[in-house]
Amino acid sequence: MAEYRFDPEQARERLVRKIREFVEGAGLTRVVLGISGGKDSTVASALCARALGAGNVYGIMMPDGVQKDISDSMKVCTSVGINHRIVNISEMHTALLKAVEAGSNGAIADFPVAFSEESNVNVPPRLRMTTLRYVAQAMGAFLCGTGNLSEATVGYCTKDGDTSCDFNPLGTLTSIEVVQMGLTMPELPRELVQKTPDDGLSGVPDEVKMGIKYQQIHDFIRFGTCGDPDMDAKIAKREKANMHKRRMPTILDAWND
Repeated sequence: MAEYRFDPEQARERLVRKIREFVEGAGLTRVVLGISGGKDSTVASALCARALGAGNVYGIMMPDGVQKDISDSMKVCTSVGINHRIVNISEMHTALLKAVEAGSNGAIADFPVAFSEESNVNVPPRLRMTTLRYVAQAMGAFLCGTGNLSEATVGYCTKDGDTSCDFNPLGTLTSIEVVQMGLTMPELPRELVQKTPDDGLSGVPDEVKMGIKYQQIHDFIRFGTCGDPDMDAKIAKREKANMHKRRMPTILDAWND
């Protein structure tokens, strides 16, 4: 294995250039992205603003009812200077559940759908994707993804939700590397770049919910082992089981020209 070296400033500048080339190469000038207040959307918004100018970046905040940290999302937008709007998806979520429950003329026996908490937890990311697609198409803009390599490796993402986008500047970077790169951008609030990751859905920190630390995932990806054989096996098992989620859209490579 080649020696691991990561230069966050070099990766940042490479991605800024590639975002500009990708968007302008399609004859577009604007991008839309979801803003959660976490490190990934924070860093992605700053990369897009540097590439295209803050006035060409549109951040959409999409709480499902009340979002306790909506102020963090707003802080991202104001710190980077991008355009922003809040679209509450609560009514859409409720309407979908009611529509599915009502079914088709009550023919439950022909189409048995029982409430699934796991399926319901994935509704908000998919509604957010639909909202972002609607806004992006209406504006003639590209949709920027914000998922990182660590999440994709262990399947900590929603198929047809946060994995759906036109390009993804963070797709070749681990969670650890996203933080390192974010810390090179003075326009970003440090506390948001280093904020404890959570999915914004379950109210539980990512590492607690997964039972895996992001540093362990990073070490597994970059060095082949996190130093714990049992944890290596757990990560490898999740990676194999979730490969179907990794049919990613265009990924902008932070490592190679």
